[in-house]
Amino acid sequence: MAARGFWGAAYAGKGSIAGPCTEEIGRTSAGYLFILPFKSDSTMKILIIGGGNMGMTYAQSFLRSHIAEKENMMILEKSPEKADELSKKDIGAVYGKPEDCVPTADLIILAVKPQDSAALFGVIRHLVHPQQVFLSIMAGVKMESIAKGLGVEKVIRAMPNLPAQIGMGMTAFSSSDEVTRIELVTVQNLLNTTGKTLYVANESLIDAATAISGSGPAYVWFFMRSLMEAAREMGFSMSEAELLVGQTFLGATELYNATNVSCDTWIERVCSRGGTTEAALNTYLNNAVRADIIEGAMAALNRAEELGRN
Repeated sequence: MAARGFWGAAYAGKGSIAGPCTEEIGRTSAGYLFILPFKSDSTMKILIIGGGNMGMTYAQSFLRSHIAEKENMMILEKSPEKADELSKKDIGAVYGKPEDCVPTADLIILAVKPQDSAALFGVIRHLVHPQQVFLSIMAGVKMESIAKGLGVEKVIRAMPNLPAQIGMGMTAFSSSDEVTRIELVTVQNLLNTTGKTLYVANESLIDAATAISGSGPAYVWFFMRSLMEAAREMGFSMSEAELLVGQTFLGATELYNATNVSCDTWIERVCSRGGTTEAALNTYLNNAVRADIIEGAMAALNRAEELGRN
């Protein structure tokens, strides 16, 4: 049977439109009434569970881009102190009780710590219903675990990174087969408000993306800090070192992204035989820095996979 809900049409399968949708009424396993009479993206009810950095990044990005309306944005925060703080930010309705917001949401974003996932599932399982779509940004928590823990089928798993806070993030995401094409595109549009996105059909690549783009900003800042320390040893003040290094990284990445030129080619253009750049790169090669960077990323991948098994 075709499924109906907010998502604009009835679907027999991913990408297969079976007919128009105007309204759907039903009840969760606990008897909570849900009504989905929505006709446009702006009326989609979004619930963010967890009022931390990424949860708030999403709320602010969705509203700033006008892809969601404030009256349809909900945040569930278990800490009374944090909930009171969030209520002053004017980013939607803030709730402390799941029963007041979970049943009426169309899209539920799981933005809590991975170690809190099992407890969360136990609290909201009886409040959810089959037509809701769940977007998880919990590192290491697999879609199968979410589906079983909540008794649902429509699950999207994403791995954003910290630059999402300024709209320059990189998010990899994957989905269960039950998520329809229109649902997936709608969620991707939301994720795109925080930067760029990459859909991967193989969920295992989400762990790999965690090791590359999720943890990646820390690698970049680690290298930046090291260069700043070198600049300080050479006689620059801290503010001068920050300017030199920050602008160098910004310019290099902008130049790379603006062209189709490979990293190797750019390195060759900077590096002249017997010059200063060659002296630095030879030192890195002699000290196996490149191999260490790869080994570090692989260690991050191994840890992400370990978290998924626990």
